[in-house]
Amino acid sequence: MDYSPVMPQNVTGPQSGSAMPPEELLVLRTSPPRERADAARNRAAVLDAAAALFREHGVDAVSMDAIAARARVGKGTLFRRFGDKSGLAAALLDERERALQEAILSGPAPLGPGQVSPRSRLRAFVEAYLAYALDHLDLLHLSETASPGARYRIGAYRFWHRHTAILLAQARPRADSDALAHALLAPLAADHLRAVVAELGAERVRAAVLDLVESITMDG
Repeated sequence: MDYSPVMPQNVTGPQSGSAMPPEELLVLRTSPPRERADAARNRAAVLDAAAALFREHGVDAVSMDAIAARARVGKGTLFRRFGDKSGLAAALLDERERALQEAILSGPAPLGPGQVSPRSRLRAFVEAYLAYALDHLDLLHLSETASPGARYRIGAYRFWHRHTAILLAQARPRADSDALAHALLAPLAADHLRAVVAELGAERVRAAVLDLVESITMDG
């Protein structure tokens, strides 16, 4: 499902906080058309089976054959619907990503819109994203590394990037907010997180990324 952010037709770039609040610049795309009942049942069965097997054995150890068998669907159905294991990972992450995006768009401040500084919103986003990423790190890693550059083609990444760029444009009006947003999101990549969390632990990684947010939002 692609629910990347899109800009309204009359907006050409990040605006200041006084011109338009960030939540008005991000649009959550609608869900795909409703499925037939049997297709919806098969999809639910596959996702339930995949989630259970991943919990029991780890993402890397589970084959598509095992998922098809647990879900009681044909392998052809599984591959046509999801393509490969990375497609399954993306589908399992979809609901979690959508919940985080909705919290950004309309949830309470500081993650959602309100009378808070861009720095506070950005810090809240990074904290929320890290919690999501660390809770689903193996799935996220599979989704982001399925092919070279896969992370940057995922609709969710475009949403995170746009949100980050808007807040950075407000916090540092003279900076290149698009490039800076990519730089800030780079240490949140699943491949990087897996390596450094294994070496340093989640709390040290979290503290370092939040320090980076504080540094990067100081307009010098």
